Amino acid sequence: MSKRIVFFSTKGGVGKTLIAANLAVDLAKKEEKRVCLVDLDTQAVGDMARLLNLKPKKSMADLIYLLKKYPQQLDKNDFLVNNPSLGADFLEGINKPQQSPHLDPEKIKDVFALLDKSYDYLVIDAGKSFSDILIKVINEANLILLVVTPDILSIYQTEWILDVLQNLHIPLSMIRVVLNRAESVSGISWQEVRVSLPVDIIARIPSEGKTVGDALNRNVPFVLENPRARISIALNNFAHELATNDQLFLGQVSAIEDLKLKEIPVEKTGQTWKKEGLDEELAEPEPAEKTDEIILLKSRIHNRLIDELNLKRLDLKAFTDSKKTKDLRDKAERMVTNFLAEEAGSFISASGIRNKLVKEILDEALGLGPLEDLLADPEITDIMVNNKDEVFVEKRGKIELTSKKFISNSQVKTIIERIIAPIGRRIDESVPMVDARLADGSRVNAIIPPLALTGPTLTIRKFRKERFKTEELISMGTTNQAVVDFIKACVLCRKNIIVSGGTGSGKTTILNILSAFIPDNERIITLEDAAELKLSQSHWLRLESRPPNIEGRGAVTIRDLFRNTLRMRPDRIIIGECRGAETLDMLQAMNTGHDGSMTTIHANSTHDVLSRLDSMILMSGVELPVRAIREMVASALDIIVHTARLSDGTRKIIQVSELTGMKDETHIGLEDIFVFNQTGMGPDHKVLGDFRATGYVPSFVNEIKIKGIALPENVFKSA
Repeated sequence: MSKRIVFFSTKGGVGKTLIAANLAVDLAKKEEKRVCLVDLDTQAVGDMARLLNLKPKKSMADLIYLLKKYPQQLDKNDFLVNNPSLGADFLEGINKPQQSPHLDPEKIKDVFALLDKSYDYLVIDAGKSFSDILIKVINEANLILLVVTPDILSIYQTEWILDVLQNLHIPLSMIRVVLNRAESVSGISWQEVRVSLPVDIIARIPSEGKTVGDALNRNVPFVLENPRARISIALNNFAHELATNDQLFLGQVSAIEDLKLKEIPVEKTGQTWKKEGLDEELAEPEPAEKTDEIILLKSRIHNRLIDELNLKRLDLKAFTDSKKTKDLRDKAERMVTNFLAEEAGSFISASGIRNKLVKEILDEALGLGPLEDLLADPEITDIMVNNKDEVFVEKRGKIELTSKKFISNSQVKTIIERIIAPIGRRIDESVPMVDARLADGSRVNAIIPPLALTGPTLTIRKFRKERFKTEELISMGTTNQAVVDFIKACVLCRKNIIVSGGTGSGKTTILNILSAFIPDNERIITLEDAAELKLSQSHWLRLESRPPNIEGRGAVTIRDLFRNTLRMRPDRIIIGECRGAETLDMLQAMNTGHDGSMTTIHANSTHDVLSRLDSMILMSGVELPVRAIREMVASALDIIVHTARLSDGTRKIIQVSELTGMKDETHIGLEDIFVFNQTGMGPDHKVLGDFRATGYVPSFVNEIKIKGIALPENVFKSA
């Protein structure tokens, strides 16, 4: 693996580029090492190439582009300038300023890895500003060389650089000073410079203006133009020290993170700012409770980012248009990286922790904050934010408290507003509750004070990006093949079906499975409060209800949508959930030719479904006798599929029942066709049991056969 030497200085004119270029040539020529010189000074584009009389046609930005697009076809030699007279190869960061955005800091590590096998040394000019590029380069360095001139301003800026690097947990043992113009008559002595800085001076380069000027004008390194000059001899000695003293080089910061960076001695930080009286902190309000310092740091940078990007006035398209969102995040990431370096918080360690902080701050400012990681976890099905300090999830059927926290309750409210704004909804004291959805279809419910006493509350029901297939449900133990064959036949036979169950029992998942059996040539219309159904058919119309506007007008309910749907020539009507007056309209439609409809309903059992339907119809304000209601239900509905979440967190279809008509004047006949029979609990607390047919044969089984729908003959035989 190559040794990586990084040159850096925030002060211009100290000779950083000149020394880096001549050192690389000397290591190659005199020390006979394989050397690659890398110019990453994006503020002085092309200076190093002109100094060496090189004309590179391609840059690292081009290399990174191909590394992303065509890594297998990449030949790094196409991007290097090979000049035998110099001995060292050359790689330019960018050819022109317009390429700066394409110099992806995240890919610098990959570029260095490409060069490692071919070179003993990488000599890198890292420019003169604390940028995201610099931070990534430092994380890949073995030795950091700060170029200093013997003047007050250069020394002061170097002290400041050292403070920042220490606060980033870069060990002082990795840093050395190169003192240029060391014997300047008017300059500070090298002994005074050494006393002023807490790191060693590795090289003292004398001032020889004529030698350097002549070499520069001829575009030749002075170590080749005038090898006997004092400045060339000093560079020779410097190169020899680097070539022979391996103890100067540490393992990369990113590589030693796992060895616990805290074991590396780091000098006490903040001395320069304190000495100059610049350590006064911005006034922070005294927190009611003890606050983690890392939270305060994130809060400061978060506020700076909001102010800098003016996020509060940003066009909503920046959050809904994928390209604009990416551009905004890329811009914000560069800014946050710089802010972190400037803040130099004592809790910021090496690249892993810095990257984590950058991601968290960006998620809070542009995404859904601490929820981003939870949304990305495929095992999590529900996310429940009780307040800024309590975030629970349901994982593998069990609820657990996470370590995620929000900065404040106001941030929770901001996240809620960010979710609902793109779909034209609002939340405030006049409308303190809202239902919404995420871009992936996940269902969202939010409620804020004064209704929520502990702070803004957010509940997210996640949905898979891919729809479940019947094979998956069978393998998961949600159902078995016999049940699947039967409910598929019911859908194809255009039977009216209700999927019932408790909260989180899998009703929507089963409704999606049922809808997948609908033939592709039928016109399907779905009605939902928050769109979450996922159908694969081509002729599918999605309708979504709308809450009232700020004046309390303009609301469009599921019932309104249902009545309009009847004029849209539907073959199938699917209501995401029946929970109000629309229930009566749905039953009437089922009784007047719109068969094959489906919906879900909250209920504890198939028998409880009938009581729930009675209640919802009566609550709609229609004065009908219970007998009339039940006759309507018995005539309209054919099948109830009941789901449940069991004690081990698994979700199953536990009953499939047929409505057999009125048994007497007040009771509807209900016959179980399939049931799940629990037999016990396994050693791992898993529910044991099996699905079985009851032996009851549905009344419409001959209709299924007449229509030519395949159904195994033994499907209803009890075991």
